[in-house]
Formats: sequence, structure tokens, C-alpha cells
Amino acid sequence: MKTLISSAFLQNLCVKAGEDGVSQLVVGAIIEVGGYVLLLQRRRQDFMGGIFELPSGKTEPGETLDAALRRETREETGLDVGELVDFIGSFDYVAGDGQKARQFTFLVTVSSTRDVRLAEHDAYQWASLEGEPPVTAAVSDQLKAYRAKRGVR
Repeated sequence: MKTLISSAFLQNLCVKAGEDGVSQLVVGAIIEVGGYVLLLQRRRQDFMGGIFELPSGKTEPGETLDAALRRETREETGLDVGELVDFIGSFDYVAGDGQKARQFTFLVTVSSTRDVRLAEHDAYQWASLEGEPPVTAAVSDQLKAYRAKRGVR
């Protein structure tokens, strides 16, 4: 398990979030295979139930962003993150508990995509990067930023 992103860079993201009054750090993973990205559908009874999102979740106290990304991806999909390849961007939102949250989105590799096992979501899909996936505007913006980095329109 390695990262192509320095720990100093990751720590700097956390410091900046604190300076901006963000109290909840969240990580999200873009997992792409052949022009398709993995999206998970939130359980209907959850906050923002029914929407599709990237594999994502909150950091725990004292946990680094890369450790949280590996843990959350594993918990939500059963997939093991190999590398954090690139930082795509971030967005702020108000979480279900009213806290100001910031989600940091990263492109990651995984060891295999064959055995997606859901533990916290109702469904998953591999959505085309060329279309308009059924996600929130904030996640759509992250996917657009990723497409731009790849040179995909």
C-alpha cells in the first residue's frame, strides 16, 4: 500500500480545512475501469438516501486521509486500495449532523474490481465517464475535474 501523493500534501489539506472552519473530513475514491467509475447507491433510510455517490466516508479521530480512504473503500465495497494516484479536488457541504464537512476526492487503484461486496449501500453501478452519472452536483463536478485531467470531454 503506497501513495503517489506525499503525506505532507495530505496533512496540508487537513490544516487548510481546519483553518476554513471544517469540522468533519471525508474522503472519496474514484475507481475507474475502462472509462467506467464505481458508484454506490445510499440506503433509502440514510441521510440523502437513494442517491449515487463515490465510495466515501468520514475520517476517524487521528486517522490520516489515506488510511481513511483505504478503510472506507474496503468497508463499503470489499475492494483493497493499492495506490492513491492523484488528488482530484474537494467540496464542502453540511453533513446530516449539521457539521461543516469537506470531502477530498482521490483517484485510486484497486487490486481487483471483480468482487464488489456492499455492506453499507443498496446497490452499485459502473457509470460511464462519458455520460452524466446519477450523482449530486458536487460529485458531478469532481468527475468533470477528473475527466478534464484525463483529457476526456
